[in-house]
Amino acid sequence: MKITVLGAGAWGTALAIAAAGNGGGHEVRLWARNPAQTADMKQRHENLRYLPGSPFPPRLQVLEAGLDELPDLLATDDLGGIATPMAALRDMLTLLRASPVPVVWLCKGFERAAGDGIGLLGHEICAEVAPGLQAGALSGPSFAKEVAAGRPTALVAASDSPELRERLVQAFHGNSLRVYANDDLVGVEVGGAVKNVMAIATGLCDGLDLGLNARAALITRGLAEMARLGLALGAKAETFMGLSGLGDLVLTATGDLSRNRQVGLLLAKGLTLQQAVDSLGHVAEGVYSAHTVAERARALGIELPITEAVVDLLDGRLQPAEAVAALMGRDPVAERH
Repeated sequence: MKITVLGAGAWGTALAIAAAGNGGGHEVRLWARNPAQTADMKQRHENLRYLPGSPFPPRLQVLEAGLDELPDLLATDDLGGIATPMAALRDMLTLLRASPVPVVWLCKGFERAAGDGIGLLGHEICAEVAPGLQAGALSGPSFAKEVAAGRPTALVAASDSPELRERLVQAFHGNSLRVYANDDLVGVEVGGAVKNVMAIATGLCDGLDLGLNARAALITRGLAEMARLGLALGAKAETFMGLSGLGDLVLTATGDLSRNRQVGLLLAKGLTLQQAVDSLGHVAEGVYSAHTVAERARALGIELPITEAVVDLLDGRLQPAEAVAALMGRDPVAERH
């Protein structure tokens, strides 16, 4: 199989390595927007900037091309993968809107709202700018460093198209990477977006040393918020008990490789949001998705107290201890999902 991954951050690089090696053995090309990064990867056979210590397998090649050349270069591929941040997904889908090749996005989150609009999930963006494109998402609990190292990982291939789901399984399933097919694209995307917001909250909880009881409560109620929003958007309830729901939430909320968790930890230490984000050196999608998650929930008449507390924290309306107090001070209610 011939695969091109567009976007050479840590995650795009890790999946390119997995598809080209680790039992995959496909012919894979990795493209970076930055020519200097492209040249460096081509020389070193490694992404020293975003994924140091993970050498490229022989079947992974670095693609040197301008942005406008990509549609023609992908035309003979079996699969295209978009591994840019969510902020660039609209432009990439627009560029590839006439592609005869199926496309999967590897990023998670909501697009940041523009003007008076609302932030959209990947499938909603695709419906706007590339309605004829056969497309889907690859998601699930996964840190790039572990995938590149060949550590056991399970992902979810989500699409309305059975053919694309099968192609994604063939592309990425290997010795250490197990890929499950799922037709609930909405649920998979909601899980991938909301878990980042909950990871900030859990990082805050751990940074304030509130204890394991508090962490368990946050994760559990965070899952309930995720499912509540997903069901309102048309997702299936069972999706949130799977890899892209509970699985990704647990990993991102508790794993120290999680950038979103790190944001919460740093805010608990007294850093400003800008200082926390700058110190990471990578995008933390939860910082941008939190506002959209809250806005979409409000528009649907859904209550997401943890999300609202994270938004107030990020916007400076609450200090870390105040955000916790706001949650703990809520009136008692019956447990519900």
